Amino acid sequence: MKNLGVCLIFVLVVITSCAKKETKVEWVSTTPESIWQVTHVTSSDINTTDTTTIHIHPEKEQQSVNGFGGCFNELGWDVLNVVSKSERTKIMESLFDSITGCKFNKCRMPIGANDYALDWYSHNESVDDFKMNDFSIGRDKGALIPYIKEAQGYNPDLKLWASPWSPPSWMKTNNHYACMPDSVNDLEESGMGTEMHSQFRMEEKYLSAYALYFSKFIQAYKNEGIDIYAVHVQNEPNSCQNFPSCVWNPNDLGTFIGGYLGPRFYNDDLDTDIWLGTIERPQIERIDSVLMNPDAKKYIKGVGFQWAGKNAIPKVNEKYPELELMQTETECGDGSNDWKAAEYTFNLMKHYFNNGANSYLYWNMVLDETGKSQWGWKQNSMISIDRASKEITYNPEFYVMKHFSAYIDLGAHKIETSDGNCLAFKNADSVIVIYYNPDRATSKTFKMNDSEFTFELAEKSFNTFEISI
Repeated sequence: MKNLGVCLIFVLVVITSCAKKETKVEWVSTTPESIWQVTHVTSSDINTTDTTTIHIHPEKEQQSVNGFGGCFNELGWDVLNVVSKSERTKIMESLFDSITGCKFNKCRMPIGANDYALDWYSHNESVDDFKMNDFSIGRDKGALIPYIKEAQGYNPDLKLWASPWSPPSWMKTNNHYACMPDSVNDLEESGMGTEMHSQFRMEEKYLSAYALYFSKFIQAYKNEGIDIYAVHVQNEPNSCQNFPSCVWNPNDLGTFIGGYLGPRFYNDDLDTDIWLGTIERPQIERIDSVLMNPDAKKYIKGVGFQWAGKNAIPKVNEKYPELELMQTETECGDGSNDWKAAEYTFNLMKHYFNNGANSYLYWNMVLDETGKSQWGWKQNSMISIDRASKEITYNPEFYVMKHFSAYIDLGAHKIETSDGNCLAFKNADSVIVIYYNPDRATSKTFKMNDSEFTFELAEKSFNTFEISI
């Protein structure tokens, strides 16, 4: 989808109570043919029929919302440098600018290589360097740090959290960054990992060194002017992959957090939060194994979910109401970058926010036209750049994210609605209503307190309504 708009005619009717109080509404609609159409209206007393009413309840507040964003990856910065500086500026503004952009305010980054790094590396591949004498973030100064710094130019208050895909290879039982042998790596069959069996060397000297590794990372980034507000201890601790990965048994993960990482952060006077994440399996008992470890629990600020972890968030929200919850990585698809992917992401956002999520992150913000990682997986991105033609395409998922992030303020609260397909949030001075109409054109009335707002919604349209209060 190109960043072009083709005008459609929308029929808008707004109904208010007999008090005649004028209420301002900004309506943004996106369809496959018409991108980000903005309409400003003031309430009137026109009546209409043949509409379905959805009740919005600003007085029934649910969880607070504290962020939207994506992940800083090396391949993203690599392709951003294909286009001119002015074009790169436009892209970064579209993601981070607080007036015209997505207003991203919370983002993720890897600790060492992930599957969208240029190749494998860690911050210390010196075998048995338990004191971390050779620790270095030098590699990150070439891509990740410039990427983050440029984003900070648009949002100095950008919050950043980090997670490793793999510890240094010498800390793993197979002495390799990967877990699954494949043609894209040189891991031997004997090094294949197994879910629920820790690949990390569960010996005190390795556990202590790995906690120091995290601490050194946070302090090194602080020296670069970048604060890491949180770490999620392992990306997908249950997944054996052909790219950087490390399987952990939940009990061992609790041991590392409670006995080593938490105490290291405390002793080093770090204010970086520790999260249990990123969880990609639905089994609540695996999460319980960590959170019921009292030594680990006292350090854990929240739980991050992605992929099949979405099926665990309802129970975690119910059992651990004191913990913050995050969707850490939108499911990345297969590189289709089509409308169907946008619909899928909207349904994911609906699921997560309806089950207590406080924040929601996309995965790759920018990729080239192939969407391929160095390990062969083709994935979606918000924005695509063709390396040959240098053409820039804003994909449908870009607009889905913007329908939320551009309007929901930090500290907003999700509020109750009568329709599970309708999401609503309350800012300090407005209510944000978000609705996707998947089928034929239809009329919907959003009733809030003594006011009603009726809109004729186009087929296959994402709609955001900002209602002043």
